[in-house]
Amino acid sequence: MESYTPISYLNDFIFCPNSIYCHQLFGSLNKSLYHSPYQTEGLAVHSSIDEKRYSSKKNILQGIDIYCDEFNLCGKIDLFDIDKKLLIERKKNIKTIYDGYIFQLYAQYYSLIEMGYDVQKIQLYSFDDNKTYSIDLPDSNLELKNKFIELISNIKNFDYNNFIQDNKNKCQKCIYSSLCSISLII
Repeated sequence: MESYTPISYLNDFIFCPNSIYCHQLFGSLNKSLYHSPYQTEGLAVHSSIDEKRYSSKKNILQGIDIYCDEFNLCGKIDLFDIDKKLLIERKKNIKTIYDGYIFQLYAQYYSLIEMGYDVQKIQLYSFDDNKTYSIDLPDSNLELKNKFIELISNIKNFDYNNFIQDNKNKCQKCIYSSLCSISLII
């Protein structure tokens, strides 16, 4: 049986496959050793979901575990409004809508569909500026859907031994750059 890939890996892998390795290696350390203030603020914003105190309404699912057998993915959703059939992924501050954000929503969407929920709309929510961004469902954007499927395949077939980071900009923005053996800014 193939193991499940955490949904969070989708965005992380696009950023840098080595960040997944570093997260696993250093994840048990005190986060203050490597988290920037931005990541610490993001965790605080997300705590209301993780602790299921965002809403007491029974039609709002928050922070539930999800699995998608079709793509072998697992994770948690942020929010799903059963009555509105609306899935929401919350981010601290969205300046650019990255494919990784959309792919996290797609993974959550497919998981909820497999679980029997009727998901009609998906959105990203930017906490800092209180903005919502409607995202096309996967079947309405076949180009992104195909990129999503390709990403999952790339993750499953990734060869860490042949990985070379060639984007110094990513290293400069990486929380693990000071701990990373392949960082371009050490």
